[in-house]
Amino acid sequence: MNKQSNIYTIIYIMVLVVVVGTALAATSLALKPRQQENIDADKMNQILAAALITPAPGKTVEDFNRYITERYAVNAKGQRLDGVNAFSIDVATQSKLSPDSRELPVYVCSTPDAGVKYILPVYGAGLWGPIWGYVAFDADGSTIYGAYFAHQGETPGLGAEIEKPAFSSQFHGKQVFKDGHFRPVSVVKAGQTPLDGSDYVDGISGGTITSKGVGAMLDNCLMPYRKFLMSLSRTAGNALNQ
Repeated sequence: MNKQSNIYTIIYIMVLVVVVGTALAATSLALKPRQQENIDADKMNQILAAALITPAPGKTVEDFNRYITERYAVNAKGQRLDGVNAFSIDVATQSKLSPDSRELPVYVCSTPDAGVKYILPVYGAGLWGPIWGYVAFDADGSTIYGAYFAHQGETPGLGAEIEKPAFSSQFHGKQVFKDGHFRPVSVVKAGQTPLDGSDYVDGISGGTITSKGVGAMLDNCLMPYRKFLMSLSRTAGNALNQ
């Protein structure tokens, strides 16, 4: 065949595309388990971060299995769901469903110095893309022990500040049950207070939309856990009375 002909060039390109495509597909399949391991490890790090635990280098999975003593899912009635893998639940998808239809993951964490915590995932929308995080509650079901937030593409120095401890540390000690009512923590402009009397934190200066996104995310994702958290409060109250 004439190597200078158009037919040869087309055939050469087609063969090259097939060979390269096959090689890339094979490489992707070979690396997929490792990629999933990295995704899972990052998720484990985030869950532990909400409970103020930093895994030792290279020990993420080991520390996660050590501190996370139980993981399960509940529904909006606070009832456990049988046969549901909490770690595999797509919180982004669940957050778009009606509260009564959601599968709600719960991670029970035994912290080194502060006892048992209950870690709940949250997911929402910022200015430029999705935002998400985890909120750790004390055994009383009302007091926030720690929080972790992350984002996909918020503006550096503005909305992206939600991932910094200066923002997330404000949630420590805040209450979601106030005067007998369940009120997720509000995110407000510095110097302002919410009208409903809920506990609050200061939003990010210059990141108003992202801050509002965090507030809406907490409201949307924590509200379905209300009855579950109430059950923790009752259990804690009964323990104190014994």
